Amino acid sequence: MKLCFYSILILFTTSLYSQEIVEFRGIGRTGHYNETGLLKKWPDSGPELVLKIEDISKGYSQPIVAENKIFITGIKGEDTDVISAYDLNGNLIWETVYGNSWIRSYPDSRCTPTYESGKLYVASGTGQLSCINATHGEKLWQVDVLEKYGGEIHTHGDAESPLVVNDLVVYTTGGDKYTMVAFNKTTGTEVWKTKSLGGAKSYASSVLVNHDGMDLILVQTTKNMIAINSENGEIQWYHNLDTFYSGSQGKGAQANPALFFKNELFITSGYDHPGILFAVDGDNSSVSVKWVNETLNTHHGGVVLVDGNLYGSNWQNNSRGQWACVNWNSGVVNWETEWYNKGSVIFSDGMLYIYEEKGGNVALVEPSIEKLSVVSTFKVEDGTGPHWAHPAIYDGKLYIRHGNALLAYNIKG
Repeated sequence: MKLCFYSILILFTTSLYSQEIVEFRGIGRTGHYNETGLLKKWPDSGPELVLKIEDISKGYSQPIVAENKIFITGIKGEDTDVISAYDLNGNLIWETVYGNSWIRSYPDSRCTPTYESGKLYVASGTGQLSCINATHGEKLWQVDVLEKYGGEIHTHGDAESPLVVNDLVVYTTGGDKYTMVAFNKTTGTEVWKTKSLGGAKSYASSVLVNHDGMDLILVQTTKNMIAINSENGEIQWYHNLDTFYSGSQGKGAQANPALFFKNELFITSGYDHPGILFAVDGDNSSVSVKWVNETLNTHHGGVVLVDGNLYGSNWQNNSRGQWACVNWNSGVVNWETEWYNKGSVIFSDGMLYIYEEKGGNVALVEPSIEKLSVVSTFKVEDGTGPHWAHPAIYDGKLYIRHGNALLAYNIKG
């Protein structure tokens, strides 16, 4: 039986995640959620709202669902980051302070926790990395990574979601001393450190991939795209990104996880920086640019790869953007069109889910290389602030977080 491109991508990414890991943007941080039996069209009024939790701690992070609990981070008071656990009926089970918030600009929490084997790994806006018991909420260990290792935060604070790699949890420091540090995920003790190539840590979360038999951690700093050997922290290759920046606005503000397929990877960062597809050589020692694309310059809403094509929104300015589809192999633009505004995108069960950031409009979209094929829409009315949190899908429910409100919609057929 012939496997479609989507099936190959799911098999490829899930092979790296044999343990139960629940994290930012779904399977392998690709924006794919492995759900089935979802509605292919919503009622005119939108899918049924089955859960609404109001007055949660404010943030831009995604919720994750594990152990029949919803875990979400947010800012409480003026400078405290907390992680909260709710049951599936919206009742608060526990809430734990895990660090100091970033308070200088866009202060709401934006780190999505990573769940694995009964533990949560989460980082504060100022770079404190914690391991928390998912059942009861007690803090098992904490390392003030940026303070201890001399890390450097970019303009708007720390937004990285920690990455679990086998027995490790890894975290980007940036700065002049190191690029990344790996900790034993059980004890929080240091295992290895990666040398610095300069540049602060960006907003993008790292990604685990396997190429030519080696597990690589793909890291974006404000200066470089870097591949790190997960066994020892050694840099396998890097590419300086400064050559792609035409101006000073948004320089180094990478916010989207890299997308990897077979021996190629795509990164994009808005601000008129082009989307870039890199090809990795056979022995993981170098990387080259295959193509650049000026249209798909996603700000911070992520992109998805479906059947050989990339889907996402682009950046016209910080307040405006359109939606686009680009062929993975060639970099050719299939289409670019306006739909309310730029925003975030995820994929599950053959359909795209897009969530625009200004008005809170949500659409169910059929992937197409001909046009933006919107099937159904509704609008998020609850919550406050920009609609920056990426949606997520768990157990047939579409979860949308808007500032201090968490909503779940039944999208199961």
